[in-house]
Amino acid sequence: METIIVQLPGPAQWGADETGSPELIHLGPGDIADFGRGTPGGTDVRITLTDPGVSRRAGQLEAAGDYWRLSNFSRSVSYVVENLEGAGEYLTVAPGRLGAPVPFEFSRVVLPALSGNAAFKVFAPQHAYLGERSSPGGGEQTVHPFALDPTSKYFLVLVALCEPRLRDPADSALPGVGQIVERLRPLESCRDLTRSAVNYHIDYLAFAKLRLDLGEETAAGADGGRTGAKRTRLASVALRFGLVREEHLGLLPPRSAGRLTPQEAGA
Repeated sequence: METIIVQLPGPAQWGADETGSPELIHLGPGDIADFGRGTPGGTDVRITLTDPGVSRRAGQLEAAGDYWRLSNFSRSVSYVVENLEGAGEYLTVAPGRLGAPVPFEFSRVVLPALSGNAAFKVFAPQHAYLGERSSPGGGEQTVHPFALDPTSKYFLVLVALCEPRLRDPADSALPGVGQIVERLRPLESCRDLTRSAVNYHIDYLAFAKLRLDLGEETAAGADGGRTGAKRTRLASVALRFGLVREEHLGLLPPRSAGRLTPQEAGA
């Protein structure tokens, strides 16, 4: 089971338009990946940052347990790790620092570059959380197959997706991406939420957190069909295994409208 997933720099953004898939590197405990400009045509780094202002071997990632470490091989510049779920939260890794632990689940590693910044994203989907019945000294820790953080933005997206069925199990309607955006925007943390961001979180939930096997459901049909299949499976698994429950509805802003109609849900 991977500890971290690295999204390599490139035009494809996870979940942005459903038109392409970003290139990903999966790392398990003990695995490492060097990053930097690399040598021409070489394979000396796994994460290539093409800006000429980036060192050929700028640093290294190491997967460790349910988190990861960052080493900065530069002798003169610091690197920044941004928390993509935080309100401007970040940490700085000083020149020459080795094995700096990174606690964020969604991260962007930023290096100074001639073109501004060179960056790549790192996801740590296997973060561990204390269970209700955890007891010390009980042997090896159980790894929850669905380790979801209720304080995260992706969890808000999941709750908004499941809301109609939580309120009425007989309601088969699911909100569309645009409706999820409008449902969450009254929250301070979601004021800048976009359709692309919601698609991003849906992809992260489907492929990294719940590890859904969508098979041929997403292999054919219009883009809306592929997105709809993911939303349907996400809601089904989340409700079936109790990942989202009625008490989680309190995380959403107060409702200002009635239930969704089937026509609205298809938006």
